[in-house]
Amino acid sequence: EKGYGTGEHAPGLRLGGCGAYKAAHHIIKTHAKVWHSYNNTWRSEQQGMVGISLTSGWGEPVDPHSQTDRDAAERYIQFHLGWFANPIYRGDYPEIMKNYVGRKSSQQGLGTSRLPTFSVQEKTYIKGTSDFLGIGHFTTRYVIQKSFPLLQVPSYHTDCDLAELVDPKWPAPGPRWLYSVPWGFRRLLNFIKTQYGNPLIYVTENGVSEKVQCTQLCDEWRIEYLKGYINEILKALNDGVNVKGYTAWSLLDKFEWNKGFSERFGFYHTDFKNKNKPRYPKASADYYKKIISANGFPNPREVMS
Repeated sequence: EKGYGTGEHAPGLRLGGCGAYKAAHHIIKTHAKVWHSYNNTWRSEQQGMVGISLTSGWGEPVDPHSQTDRDAAERYIQFHLGWFANPIYRGDYPEIMKNYVGRKSSQQGLGTSRLPTFSVQEKTYIKGTSDFLGIGHFTTRYVIQKSFPLLQVPSYHTDCDLAELVDPKWPAPGPRWLYSVPWGFRRLLNFIKTQYGNPLIYVTENGVSEKVQCTQLCDEWRIEYLKGYINEILKALNDGVNVKGYTAWSLLDKFEWNKGFSERFGFYHTDFKNKNKPRYPKASADYYKKIISANGFPNPREVMS
């Protein structure tokens, strides 16, 4: 959407309400082709696994008793995660996406939906092409219904008729989009379990970046973020969600899309001004090291001998 809709990310194309859907359509079909290629050629010899990694926030209805809010939250998750996961696990785009984009395309005077369609053969070819599901997750939003006027230029953003809200009490240690809402992660993982037949899950990205440029290495707020989110994964494991592994984002400060080097997600501070790019461990590096060593939360009462 940012690469082919708004043009914020590379390749920087502004193709309105069609570009993102076309790009995604090709990605899904290409993913399936790669999976089948591996399955037919290499799997018997290597016994490897091929999956896809999808990044998604969690959408929570503002009023859980309101059907309108619940529907809007459902659209949020289907327009994010379901857009890619549904074809791979269930054989087609989510019905809610087909309905909304189809209806809006018709109201905009288009003969066909801006959301492409899969042929029967393609649906069969794509369904089941994932040995595991990679999940990138950072934050959560409250969601309400919001109807966008038809006069607006069509876009992925306006297709789902919803508005995203945040709770001002949520900690916002990183950039303005990244609020720390650990409980949303457990709900997302349980949603995946229910929707897609409890697939094998690897958490491929989860972390937080610095809000301000500072060389201080005492990032207690990152430690709190990690503690909260990893704890919710443990709860999801107790719920029966099939999480097999966790990867924090990220080892080093590095290049972050259109934010360049200004967003720092690393456990290690990188001095980009120095030509040798020296790295210095932040407090979170030591904390995460202890989690890895203990394969869980270290006992705060345990004395290191």
